[in-house]
Amino acid sequence: MRFKGQTDYAHQNNPQKKGVLLVNLGTPDAPTTSALRKYLREFLSDPRVVEIPRLAWMVILYCFILPFRPKRSAKLYKEVWTEQGSPLLAITKVQQQLLQTKFNQQTTDVDTVVALGMRYGKPSIASALKQMTDNNVRDITILPLYPQYSGATSGSTFDAVAKALTQYRWVPSIRFINSYHTNPLYIAAIANSIKAYIENSGYPDKIVFSYHGVPQRYLEQGDPYYCFCMQTTRLVTEHLAFNKSLIETTFQSRFGKATWLQPYTDVTLKALAQDQKEHVAVICPGFAADCLETLEEIMVENKNYFMQAGGKTFGYIPCLNSQEDHIDMMFSIVESQS
Repeated sequence: MRFKGQTDYAHQNNPQKKGVLLVNLGTPDAPTTSALRKYLREFLSDPRVVEIPRLAWMVILYCFILPFRPKRSAKLYKEVWTEQGSPLLAITKVQQQLLQTKFNQQTTDVDTVVALGMRYGKPSIASALKQMTDNNVRDITILPLYPQYSGATSGSTFDAVAKALTQYRWVPSIRFINSYHTNPLYIAAIANSIKAYIENSGYPDKIVFSYHGVPQRYLEQGDPYYCFCMQTTRLVTEHLAFNKSLIETTFQSRFGKATWLQPYTDVTLKALAQDQKEHVAVICPGFAADCLETLEEIMVENKNYFMQAGGKTFGYIPCLNSQEDHIDMMFSIVESQS
């Protein structure tokens, strides 16, 4: 292996800088079948995401999923695509810019560079690391924008960072933040979003905390994700001093025939409507930015399930996105690692 090195580095003229790498899941380059096929191939080939014996999964992936699923997924992405492109990428870019501005304003002793990498798709984690080290960043904090750790998300991010750095001759100092599901500023920001919804729309009959699902066997094999999601719900409920009966915790986005974490969001919403709960509000605390899973799966698909089952009012509480308290939280988390 030939290691990558910065041969034009001059110690006297290149003061070392700190860096922050924000990482999110990723997005296809366009809402097209070909772009989705490329994206899904990378995503679903990750052994952290799909823990099935490799040979068997490759047969399933290439013979039964990639020939058909990209076309269906492309239609869904077209429904949420904006002039700026993918909502997830557009929002995360704004988060990056706002966090960079905050570092410029708040820190004077050392320059801090905020970069953006996506676990799948562009910009890649490898390209973001290269961008920073080419800019003389030698101390990097990795902040995956997954509040609740899971091996399929934060664990996979660590794999990608480690893989990229195996090629480096001069490996930078790395701090890796693998979870922030109990961080007080995060809990307060989620609570503030709920309070803002209630001020505008009144108290719902139920507030549903919908987290992205993972297969049940991951929990059984030691992944702490389910427990971390439940901790977040409990802490937000306590912060708001709500009665526990007002809150439901559910899991969305299941895929395939295996049993995933339950209760399922769609099944729960149908049941709530049938139980005469006319007004529900859904919040997705596991997502740092609105994306296909919130803008289409929750606001369209699951709303329809609720309304068709007899519900009257369906409210969606947006992700923290580029809210000021969200950026403040990111800044605080990174600064606490310095």
